Amino acid sequence: MPLAGGGIGVHHREDRARALESLLDEVTSCRKCPRLVSWREQVARERRLAYRDEVYWGRPVPGFGDLDASIVVVGLAPAAHGGNRTGRIFTGDRSGDWLFRALWRAGLANQAESRERGDGLTLSGAYVTAVLRCAPPGNRPSTGERDRCLPYLERELGLLSEARVVVALGGFAYAALARMYGVRPRPSFGHGREVEVPGSQDVKTILCSFHPSQQNTFTGRLTEGMLDQIFERARDLAGQGKAGFTG
Repeated sequence: MPLAGGGIGVHHREDRARALESLLDEVTSCRKCPRLVSWREQVARERRLAYRDEVYWGRPVPGFGDLDASIVVVGLAPAAHGGNRTGRIFTGDRSGDWLFRALWRAGLANQAESRERGDGLTLSGAYVTAVLRCAPPGNRPSTGERDRCLPYLERELGLLSEARVVVALGGFAYAALARMYGVRPRPSFGHGREVEVPGSQDVKTILCSFHPSQQNTFTGRLTEGMLDQIFERARDLAGQGKAGFTG
């Protein structure tokens, strides 16, 4: 289901902003996947001991960032005790710590930490989202769950009409993006691999990166230097030039 250029035909910035806000409201009220609804709400009720005094978000997690982003970062799904707790994607977990430090070093974020909604974090030239909006049990969504959620990402990217590069964090995100953009045949996933998006779509390149999961960062499969190189390359592909926060 490849995207057409401009996504859904919303061109003016004010119209795009309203449409994106409406979409994100729709996302946060979604109950299409009974297994995911049950899991996210169970996690929010039971809570991890370290967060026992917090009120979990416990709903689908919307995307976050700059409406005029030329770089979009796409992960797998919110973490059960990360985004599902804080209500902001990649916020409150170790993967998010790595991601937002890298975005800050790349001049795409105004601060290196993302702890909670309302913490002052701002992105400039970047937008962060995920294929799935609910935390899946065992971090393993079903094919049906992916397919029910993917139209939200398709619409979201259509509204981010300045986007030129999508950074796919992990093989799952890459496969979903390749499916969405009609990349056939699909090249194999690899860290640093660049895949051209066919046709006259706004996004020109999918840039692959290992996911900053603890499995990858603790073992050294992904280092901070490797992640920095990804965002340096993303800036080059997006035509952003030298790093420096401009928000």
